Amino acid sequence: MPNTELVISFLKIGAFSFGGGYTMIPFIQKEIIYRHQWIPLNDFIDIVGIAEITPGPIAINSSTFVGYRIGGVIGSLLSTVSVVLVPFLLVMMLAPFFLKIKGSPAVRRAFKGIRPAIIGLIASAAITLGKAAMIDIKSMIICIVVFVMVYRVKFHPVFGIIAAGMLGVILY
Repeated sequence: MPNTELVISFLKIGAFSFGGGYTMIPFIQKEIIYRHQWIPLNDFIDIVGIAEITPGPIAINSSTFVGYRIGGVIGSLLSTVSVVLVPFLLVMMLAPFFLKIKGSPAVRRAFKGIRPAIIGLIASAAITLGKAAMIDIKSMIICIVVFVMVYRVKFHPVFGIIAAGMLGVILY
C-alpha cells in the first residue's frame, strides 16, 4: 500500500474530526476498515484498547498503531504526523482570531450545536465497537462490571481497564 494513501487518509481524519480523540474513532474506522479495508474490525478494537491504555491522546495513539500495522515504522510516523498536522496548523492560525470572537453569540450558538454532534459521534463509535466486542455473555459481564465501576462507583477508568484485563484472564 502506498504511503501516500496512508497520509491522505490520516490528513482527512485529522482535518474533519472535531471534538477530540473519541470523535475520531468513527472517522478512522470508516477510512481504515470500510473504505480501504486495511485491517479488520476486531483488530481495530484491539488497537483502540491498546491506544486507551497507553499514555497520550487516543486519536494520536490509535493512528500511530494503525499506521504501524499498515506500514511499519514509516507508516506509524506518517499517520501520526498526518493526523495532527491539519489541526495543529488550524489552531496556530485561528487561535488569535478565536480569542477575539469567542464571546460572540454566534460562536456560542455554534458550539451549542456542535456539542450534541460530538456526543453522537462518540455514541456511534461505542455502538459499533460494542457490537463487535460483545461476543458472548462473558464479554457482556465485563462490560457491565466496568461500566458500573466507572460510571456509578466513580472508579478511575484505568482501574476499569485493569479490572477488565483481570476478568478476561479469569473468564477466558
